[in-house]
Amino acid sequence: MSELHNHADRVLSVVESSSAAALSRLAASWRRSLVRHGIDPATGQGPQRLTQRELNVLVESNDSFLRSATPRVDNLYALVGQSGCAVLLTDARGIVLQHRVNDGDAEVFSDWGLWSGGNWSEEAEGTNGIGTCLAERRRVTIHRDDHFIARNTGLSCMDAPIFGPNGQLLGALDVSSARSDQTEGFNQLISAMVEQTARQIETDFFRATFPKARIIVAGDDAREGSLLAVDQDDLVVGATRLARAALDLPTEGELRPIPAVDLLGRSEESPKGFEGAERAAVMRALSRADGNVSAAAKALGIGRATMYRRMKRLGISEKSH
Repeated sequence: MSELHNHADRVLSVVESSSAAALSRLAASWRRSLVRHGIDPATGQGPQRLTQRELNVLVESNDSFLRSATPRVDNLYALVGQSGCAVLLTDARGIVLQHRVNDGDAEVFSDWGLWSGGNWSEEAEGTNGIGTCLAERRRVTIHRDDHFIARNTGLSCMDAPIFGPNGQLLGALDVSSARSDQTEGFNQLISAMVEQTARQIETDFFRATFPKARIIVAGDDAREGSLLAVDQDDLVVGATRLARAALDLPTEGELRPIPAVDLLGRSEESPKGFEGAERAAVMRALSRADGNVSAAAKALGIGRATMYRRMKRLGISEKSH
């Protein structure tokens, strides 16, 4: 009990201090927990939980998200579950939608409240992996004494945010451990796996949201998860959060359809307007026909002679495709 009070005293000391340590991101989260949310770091009250009925409604409302996320959550749990870790997926408020845990560890994590229906927002639990990840919209690791509430200091939590097809915050992916021998080095390894899995969930959900679109990588660095959805008219109709950042698009919300060429660039020497579109159509037809002019002409619905005249006018030789 004295250890819990010592931790609470330390938290209050840092929050009230003007030292460099008090200006850190962790201290900023502690300050939010105390000042904005009015939480006592020495509280003995356990995590808030939804009723099963409330949870069922919430899960149903997140059905499409969960269908994309579940296989990735299962894969992550297969990698970390045997080490005594739990894997949790939450909504944007910090409510746990799914959990994965070994039968032998189930009672421990249930007692902690790391269970479906648990509320791990910063508003409810102060600084913690899930809540702080969502509040700051970034990957975080909250290791033991980093937690705001003293009773949570036995946990190590590694989290990454998950953003939806329109750039909106969907929730957090969490790996939590209650092992006392969990090292910060091991946490870093798990944290990288959590981040990668979160980006994979985003990619899967994005593809599922635009099933008829052509999905292309956006941005010069070709980062994983930086994707655009392009429709049959070569209009960009969707972009992931990473793609939006790379191309200076609105951070959130549905996109007004934008010509792909306007976002991805075009050589100044390339023909513009209808001539450019015609040349692109002819080149695509020739490519699909493996260079067979007659077959390409047939695919375009024109005669072979007309095809040759168009190729000449557009500067396309039989060997240029």
